[in-house]
Amino acid sequence: MKGPMAFFMLAVFAPFVETLIMAGLLSLLLRFLAPATSVLLSALAWGVAHSSMALGWGLVIWWPFLIFSTLYVVWRQRGFWVAVGIVATTHALQNMGPGLLVAFG
Repeated sequence: MKGPMAFFMLAVFAPFVETLIMAGLLSLLLRFLAPATSVLLSALAWGVAHSSMALGWGLVIWWPFLIFSTLYVVWRQRGFWVAVGIVATTHALQNMGPGLLVAFG
């Protein structure tokens, strides 16, 4: 996939959908575990999920998802959609450079 649709998928769609999935996972984890443990397990789960295509990718991706998970837990206090918006926007900004390279490079 190339062009504007590739950019949309990488920099808009994927961050929003992954944030919704992450919010569901974190909401479940937070029912049973402390926030710090929930954040660490969420980041680990995303690292494992991204490792299915390439092991190295999972090792790299856990760090951004540690940040995204932390953002969600902190901003969730202001509201679900506020937290989703903050995380999805942060994730989209992170994906913007690679998205431009994939789409138009």
